[in-house]
Amino acid sequence: MNGLPYVLGDATLNFSKDVLKFCKEIQATVITRPLIDQLVRSATSIGANYAEANNAASRNDFRNKIFIAKKETAETKYWISLLEDFCEDKDTALRLKVESQHLLMIFQKIISTLRATSA
Repeated sequence: MNGLPYVLGDATLNFSKDVLKFCKEIQATVITRPLIDQLVRSATSIGANYAEANNAASRNDFRNKIFIAKKETAETKYWISLLEDFCEDKDTALRLKVESQHLLMIFQKIISTLRATSA
């Protein structure tokens, strides 16, 4: 890391922006267009659900939004994996898959911590 604190809200926003830039570079065809659409929806949903979690009305609401963010992250990683065969920038595709794995691990840790503290 760069020595700066890791802010999950900023990380999810920047990840969404990076995915959008990645998608813009892929040639839209009959095959790639639906994949790009799915990737855009799932990637931007991660940060949106995290923002909703931070404004949750209850602990259960928070947990549900974090769980949705985790599911959207897994889905995003899947769409990136499919689209990497159609992109020219393989390095960016790999970086985005690694970042999505990091986000998955963070969301899983939050979920595990919530489960441990509610037991």
